[in-house]
Amino acid sequence: MKMPCLSVSQITSLLKNLLEETFTDVTVEGELSNGGLSSTGHYFFNLKDETAVIKGVMFKNSLSSLSFKPRDGMKLILRGRLSVYEKTGEYRLIANTMTLAGTGDILARLEELKRKLTAEGLFDQERKKPLPFFPTSLVLITSPTGAALQDMIKKLSQRDFRGRIRILPAAVQGDEAPGQLIRALEMANKYKIGEVIILGRGGGSLEDLLAFSDEGVVRAIAASQIPVISAVGHQVDWALSDFAADHRSPTPTAAAEEVSKPWFEVFDQVISAQTDMKEEILRRIEKLRLLFRNFQVENLEENFRRVLQPYLLRLDDAKESLIQAIRDQKTTLNHRLELVTRDLEAHSPLGVLSRGYSVVLNKNLQAISRSQDLTPAEEVTIRFHQGSSTAIIQEINL
Repeated sequence: MKMPCLSVSQITSLLKNLLEETFTDVTVEGELSNGGLSSTGHYFFNLKDETAVIKGVMFKNSLSSLSFKPRDGMKLILRGRLSVYEKTGEYRLIANTMTLAGTGDILARLEELKRKLTAEGLFDQERKKPLPFFPTSLVLITSPTGAALQDMIKKLSQRDFRGRIRILPAAVQGDEAPGQLIRALEMANKYKIGEVIILGRGGGSLEDLLAFSDEGVVRAIAASQIPVISAVGHQVDWALSDFAADHRSPTPTAAAEEVSKPWFEVFDQVISAQTDMKEEILRRIEKLRLLFRNFQVENLEENFRRVLQPYLLRLDDAKESLIQAIRDQKTTLNHRLELVTRDLEAHSPLGVLSRGYSVVLNKNLQAISRSQDLTPAEEVTIRFHQGSSTAIIQEINL
């Protein structure tokens, strides 16, 4: 029996009715990717496992009941129904509920790598290098055909960037991307191509940005001697390169803006600095002029005397004080000498003799103080205050 010829619309309608009538309530588990809100507030996404992908949507009214914000990489359990979008002939899951089934494999791997590199200190704030105030040469590491490169060049042109721009092309997605990004970073550092490196690409799913979370790429960023700006994806996107880089920009366009200060702004700053410097020099010159005005030839002698006079007065005062101190010391010493002299005279044997006393000395010229120390017929010397005489002992009286 010959089958009737169906139009595309007819066969699509048949499939739509078949799916929608058969799969009215299904529960599916998978990993979320390429999720995003439409302009109408509906959430479109892909749900995948190791070998297959299914498109899905959660309408705005169902989305409002979620207790969490869905992110790419999450492993979810969704319940809903299957439908066919006739315009494209694609079938999709219309999700009514969405619950967490655990962290997705990609996020789990990234979180584990992030913890490892954090423990090594690769993300420490102390390691980050400041961006130059006014770089004159840039290195853009990105896809040569991507929108990110055009966006950065456009922004640099709008801001009248007059420095040198070097582009090191590299894949930003896929298996070859990590190796190319690492080689570009190493080349920029080896040959010192620029003052700042912008490592960037446009937005995408978590899988699209995986190259910028590759461990080798992250280590190459941390090892760079040239400051690196990570400008990967859009504001809500992230990669491990953001944590290792010296600076993170939300978009490649924002990165280009941050390194390209408008020339008129810099010119105004230079003029302002020039004015401040000139005023400071003039103030110092005037201060020196006032200082040296007192040292003109006609005033030099007077100024010298004015400076020297206090020292001369201090010298005169010191001299008078010294002379008076010497006089006082001399008077004190003379008085002490007089007292000592009187004391010596009072205790001197000659002083005693001068008062009529005499001293008897034996033949050994030893003074005799007791009569029993003499013997009859002994010859002694009698010493007077002036002169002496010799005598013979005739009688001894005890």
